[in-house]
Amino acid sequence: MCNQNPGVKPILSALICAPLLLLAIADAQPRPLPPVESVGANLPAQPIGANDLVSISVYDAPELSRTARVGADGLVRLPMLKQPIKAEGLMPSELETAIAAALRAEQLIVDPFVTVNVAEYNSRPISVAGAVKTPLTFQAIGPVTLLEAITRAGGLSPEAGAEILVSRAQPGAGDLQTKLVQRVPVKGLIDAADPKLNIPLTGGEEIRVPEVGKVFIVGNVTKPGAYPILDATDSSVLKMLAVAEGLQRYATKEAYIYRREGNGDKNEIPVPLSQIMARKAPDVTLLANDILYVPDNKTRRLTLGALEKLVIVGGGVTAALVYAGVH
Repeated sequence: MCNQNPGVKPILSALICAPLLLLAIADAQPRPLPPVESVGANLPAQPIGANDLVSISVYDAPELSRTARVGADGLVRLPMLKQPIKAEGLMPSELETAIAAALRAEQLIVDPFVTVNVAEYNSRPISVAGAVKTPLTFQAIGPVTLLEAITRAGGLSPEAGAEILVSRAQPGAGDLQTKLVQRVPVKGLIDAADPKLNIPLTGGEEIRVPEVGKVFIVGNVTKPGAYPILDATDSSVLKMLAVAEGLQRYATKEAYIYRREGNGDKNEIPVPLSQIMARKAPDVTLLANDILYVPDNKTRRLTLGALEKLVIVGGGVTAALVYAGVH
């Protein structure tokens, strides 16, 4: 059209037509697709699981773009698609390919452009309970370690025991599942900083921190009470009596341990205190929840009480005689 005007000089015609030609070329080039926004675009990609919320965007098809919750069966259902699509175990990019293939197979879109992001993970819960400052349950988004899980729970409480229990569900025969429990010593994980004990968590784990075992000491001791067993492998009567600041003056020569067995029975175990202290009998081991009872020697109490009265009375009589003799 620019060259159809004979009155226009060639140079001027080139100047006029060049911008129009550039615009025409630009219109002929394929335009890039607009960016697809997603709620979960900032979450790290990992396999999709049941109950996860996925954000699906189909370019130039707003009726197909939406967020959808993956069902408990691992399938995601979209409008206008006759068959649900398996999403569990797929990466977001793999689910994009599966949705695009379904749209082509049902002849809804010739060449679909599908984007999938995970808006919310709900298939990888990690629960932390027991002797921690803030028990909680959170989703394992990205790599998580045992120490990170304990830190999220505010750390261990003062009542925490000597080990941490980590249980995982293991597939069994058929639909049955068994739980594998791993015991992690607190000293090795925190004090020794052993990297082998800082196990990775992928979701589905239950972390439980049992409280430290206690021994209950009652009777004729200086400070009765409940005392924690800091070392479950080395706890004895003499050590617990030392923690309770020793025996009272009216303590008997024999104490008793009351222990509940695994079958629920209660046993009374005599402890020869005088022989243990005289090194004539071995020290007796105490277990968590044991009750150590040191009885009152009533005969000795009465005898010592009578002697004290005699001393007081005798001292008073002596003082009176001395006073009379002086005067």
